Amino acid sequence: MTTVTPEDAVIVQERDMSAPETHAFAGGQAVILSVRSPGKETANEDAAALIPYDRESGILLVADGAGGQRGGSQASSIALHELTEALEAAAREKSSLRDTILDGIEAANREITTLAIGAATTVVVAEVRGNRLRPYHVGDSGILAVGQKGKLKLQTIFHSPTGYAVEAGMLNEKEAILHDERHVVSNVIGFPDMRIEMGCEIGLSPKDTVLLATDGLFDNLRTSEIVEMLRKGPLEQAMSDIAEKARKRMQSEREGRPSKPDDLTMVGFRLE
Repeated sequence: MTTVTPEDAVIVQERDMSAPETHAFAGGQAVILSVRSPGKETANEDAAALIPYDRESGILLVADGAGGQRGGSQASSIALHELTEALEAAAREKSSLRDTILDGIEAANREITTLAIGAATTVVVAEVRGNRLRPYHVGDSGILAVGQKGKLKLQTIFHSPTGYAVEAGMLNEKEAILHDERHVVSNVIGFPDMRIEMGCEIGLSPKDTVLLATDGLFDNLRTSEIVEMLRKGPLEQAMSDIAEKARKRMQSEREGRPSKPDDLTMVGFRLE
């Protein structure tokens, strides 16, 4: 049997992909897609990765760089690099994935902060071990876990004023997605007071789907729209359909409907 290690990671940086890519991952299927904002001429500042720990476990990762072209791309790249290196060390030393992910994010924060160029990045990480999932995140990129019948098993809270307002019941999702301050983020890697939110471990059933995505998705589609497309049919097709609908929204403003052009990066995972 072929051994799978973090050195077999699938890395996506500064890409403008024409179609999703599908890979075997941790006992299931993973799909990765990253595209530039419509009309954008500079590089995509997002990054994403599928980093295996062994054949049955690993992490899915999405990072959304901020701070301008130089800073944003560099920050998301550093986050990806530090977490990949941390997993490579953990595989050699047989360390726990939980501690490794936390250490990798902390290392990225130290390095980005030291740059002192205004660079920052969000990050979402999904730790997959067999049929168990644990989420980690910093910023307003998000993670959803969806059952076959559309049951929402997990939804992370955006680290933003509007995200917290929705969680507190002060805004509903429609009000938040159209809010003038939707773009404001209150917690990112690259800030001295950065904090990591680690969620509880949850169980995954066969055919459950996990989606990690930048705010380029969540600023243009409501959760119910994403879930409805995500739960049906092959994962690669669902991801392609979601991206197409989000990008149409980005390019077509209409009263009462979100439209925010942005880089868009997604990683999907479905347990077989």
